[in-house]
Amino acid sequence: MIGFLFIVLAVAAAFALAIRREALWTWAVWLAGVTLVWKLGLFDGELQGLDVSTWALLGWLPAAFLGLLAWRPVRRAVVTRPAFKTVKRVLPPVSKTEQEALDAGTIGFDAELFSGRPDWNKLRAVDPVVLTPEEQHFLDHETEELCKKLNDWDIRHNRHGIPDDILTFIREKGFLGMLISKEHGGLGFSPQAQSLILGKVSSRNPDASIVVMVPNSLGPGELIEQFGTDEQKKRWLEPLAKGKEIPCFALTSPSAGSDAAAMRDVGYVTRGTHDGKETLGISVSFDKRYITLAPKATLVGLAFHLFDPENILGKGDDIGITLALIPADHPGVEIGNRHLPAGSSFPNGPVRGTDVFIPIDWVVGGKDRVGQGWRMLMSCLAAGRAISLPASATAGAKQLLRVTSAYARVRKQFSIPIGRMEGIQEKLADIVEAAYTLEAARAVTSAMISAGAKPAVISAIMKYQSTERMRKALDAALDIHGGKGICDGPKNYLQAASQISPVSITVEGANILSRSLIVFAQGALRSHPYLYSEIEAAQNPDQAKGFAAFEDAFEKHAAFSVSNVFGALFQNITAGIFARSPINAPVPYYYAQLERAATNFALAADFSVMTLGGGLKVKQRLTGRLADALSELYFIACLLKRYEDDGARPTERPVFDYAVKSAFYRFYAALSDAFDNYPSRGGGYFLRALVFPVGNHWAKPSDALAKEVVTSVLEPGELRDRLTRYIYVSKDENDPTGVLEAAFLKTFVSEEADKKLDKAVRAGLVKRYLGNDWFKEAVDKAILTPTEADALREAERLVAKVIAVDDFEPAELEPHYTRERKAAEGAPDKRAPDRVTADAPAAE
Repeated sequence: MIGFLFIVLAVAAAFALAIRREALWTWAVWLAGVTLVWKLGLFDGELQGLDVSTWALLGWLPAAFLGLLAWRPVRRAVVTRPAFKTVKRVLPPVSKTEQEALDAGTIGFDAELFSGRPDWNKLRAVDPVVLTPEEQHFLDHETEELCKKLNDWDIRHNRHGIPDDILTFIREKGFLGMLISKEHGGLGFSPQAQSLILGKVSSRNPDASIVVMVPNSLGPGELIEQFGTDEQKKRWLEPLAKGKEIPCFALTSPSAGSDAAAMRDVGYVTRGTHDGKETLGISVSFDKRYITLAPKATLVGLAFHLFDPENILGKGDDIGITLALIPADHPGVEIGNRHLPAGSSFPNGPVRGTDVFIPIDWVVGGKDRVGQGWRMLMSCLAAGRAISLPASATAGAKQLLRVTSAYARVRKQFSIPIGRMEGIQEKLADIVEAAYTLEAARAVTSAMISAGAKPAVISAIMKYQSTERMRKALDAALDIHGGKGICDGPKNYLQAASQISPVSITVEGANILSRSLIVFAQGALRSHPYLYSEIEAAQNPDQAKGFAAFEDAFEKHAAFSVSNVFGALFQNITAGIFARSPINAPVPYYYAQLERAATNFALAADFSVMTLGGGLKVKQRLTGRLADALSELYFIACLLKRYEDDGARPTERPVFDYAVKSAFYRFYAALSDAFDNYPSRGGGYFLRALVFPVGNHWAKPSDALAKEVVTSVLEPGELRDRLTRYIYVSKDENDPTGVLEAAFLKTFVSEEADKKLDKAVRAGLVKRYLGNDWFKEAVDKAILTPTEADALREAERLVAKVIAVDDFEPAELEPHYTRERKAAEGAPDKRAPDRVTADAPAAE
C-alpha cells in the first residue's frame, strides 16, 4: 500500500513539475530522488543497499542526462544549436507580403487560447456594449428613420438600387463618415457604434447597409485618416465624410482574388504631364472587378504593383504594392457596367485603365509610402473585417430569429402552432443559438477594437464564422417558412437575405480560404507563445543575435510543449475539476471547462506546428478543423462575457446553456475529426490518447433543453426582445414584418379562445369551412364570447396577411429596364393597380 502511494506521489510530482514548466535541473533532482528512495526501500521501512542493477540504471542514467542538459554549454551543444541549424535549413522563406500580413494588426484574446492558460481578467476587462449619448441618439433616431424609409421590394425589384432620396438622406445625415474623425468633418463614432448602426440598417435592407458599410470599412477614408498626407486629409476627408465624394476601393482583379498579392495591375515610376506641368508620377494599368460602389464612385482607391526601372525614387526596381487615390473622372479611368451579385441591388462593377498617368502625390501617404500598400491594407483589414460583415450577419441572424419565431407561432398545422412541433423546434433552436452567440461575439470583438485593438486572427474568425452561421440560420428559416420563404414579392421578408448571403461568404477573404489558410495557419504564427519568435530569430542575418533569441524562445517552447502534454492529460483524466475560473464568476464550471478545452487546443496546435512545420500550409483540412476548434473556443469566451454582462439573468440561462454546450460539442468534434485524419497515424493516436483518455463525452444539448429554449421565444416578452435587440422592428401593419409582429401579439393574447374554438371544431360543434362564419357560429352556440370571437377574427385576418404570398401578372415580371423603355415609348403600364401602389415605399 505504501509502495503504491509512493508511486502515486511520484507521478503527481512529475505532473506538477511539467505543468509548472520547471527547469531541467529540477527534473534531474526529482528523478534522482525517486530512484534513491526506491532503491533504499525507504517507503516500506526496510533499508536496502544501493546497486547498479538494470532497474537502477533506468533511474540514474536519465537523471544524470537531465543534469548534464541542465548545464547550458552541454544543452547548447547537444540540443539548441543543432535545432537552430535545422530550423534555418528547413524553414520556408517568408515572402514580403506574408511578412507584412503577419506584422499587421495586433494579437488579442486568441493568444490566450493558444497559450492553454487564458487570463480571465483580460476577458472580463473588455467593456460591455457602451455608446456615447451622441451615438445612442444616432442609433435611435437617424438610423431608425433611415430604416423606415427603406422598402426592400422597391429597392430590389423596381429601382434595382437605392433611390436617390434615400442616398441623399444617407449622405446628409453623415452615415458615410462614421469612421472619419470629427476633426475632419466625420461623426467620429466608435467601432461599437458603427457595428450596431450597420447591423440595424442591415436588418431592414442589406443593400442599403452595404452602401453605408463600404465607406466605413476598408476604403479610402480609413486609409487617408491613418496614412494620408496632410494635404490628402485636407482635400478628401471632409468631402468623404459629408457624402460629397463617394469612394470605392479597387483591390480584386480577375487574376488575384483571395491571393491579392498576385495582382497583375502595375504602375511604373515615370515623368509625365499633369495640369499642363511636367511632374513626377506613375503610369498605371489596371483591370479590377467586383468593386462595390464603383458605379457610383467619384473617388477610386487603387492597389497596384509599383516598379521603378530607372530607380528614380532610389528604392530599387521592384517597389511593391502601392495604393493611390484617383478621381473617377480622371482621364483614362473607366468605370465599367454593373455587376449583379446574386441579383442584389447594391452598386458593384469593374474599374479599368491603361497607362493612366497620376502624380506621385496621389499615392496614399505620398512618395514616402510607396511600396507600403500591403502593410497599410492589412492593418485596416485587421479591424474592418471584424466590424462590417459580422455586424450584418449578426443582425441578420437576430432578424431571422424575430420573424421565424413569430411565423412559427402564428402558422398552424394539425391545429397547433408549427413552433410546437419537434421537427420545427430543432431548426428554430439553431437560429436562437446563432443569434445569441453571434451577438455575444460581435459585442466583445467591437469593444476590443473600440479600445484600440486590431486583432487580425479574431477578425478572420468573425468574418468566416458569422457569415457561415448566418447562412445556416437562413437555411433553417427557409425550411420553417416553406413556400412563404421562396415566393418572391413585396410580402417576402427573407428574399433579400437569401440573395445577399452568398455574397458575404465570398468577399473580404473567401470563407473556404479564411478557414483553411488564415484562422489557424496564420493564427499559429501570430498567436503561438513562441513560434513567431523562433522564426524571427532563425531568419535574423546576425547569427549571434539570432541564436541568442532562438535559444531563449526554444527553451521556453520546449517547456511549454511538455507542459501541454502533462497538463492536457491531467485535465482530461480529472474532467477539468482542478481548472481555474475567475473569482465570483456566475458560471465557474464553464470557465473551468474552457480552460480545459484551451489546454487541449494548445496541445493539438503546438504538436501540429512542431511535427508539420511549413507543411501546415498544404494540410488545409487539418488547419480547417483546428480553425473550427479555435473559433468555438473564442465564441465560448464571448458567451461567458455576454452572460455576465447581461446580469446572469435566470430567464436567459437555458439559451446560454444551449449555446455553450453546442460550442463545446463542436469543439471536441473538430478535434476528434482532426485526430482521426491526422497526417501521421501515430500522431493522431498520441493526441487522442491525451485529449480523450476516457472517451469523448461531450454531446449535443438535450432535446428537452432545446424545447425550453424554443418555447421561450414563441411568446412576446423581455427575453425575446433582448435576444433580438439592436435590430429594426416595424410597427406598420402595411409592412410584411410589421403585420407579422401584429399577428404574433394578437395570436398570443387570443390563444385560450383559439383553443376553445379548435376543440369545438374537432368535436363537430363548429364547421370551419369556407363559406361559413365559424366565429358567429361559435358565439351562437356559446362556445365563444363576442369579445373572444372579435379577437380571433382579427387574429385570423392578420395571420392571413402574414401567410399570403405574391402572384404577378405576366407584364409585371418583365425586367424593369423593359418597362422603362416601353414607358418612354408611351406604352401603358399593364401592371395591376394595387401592385403599382404596393411597389411604392411603405410609410410608417
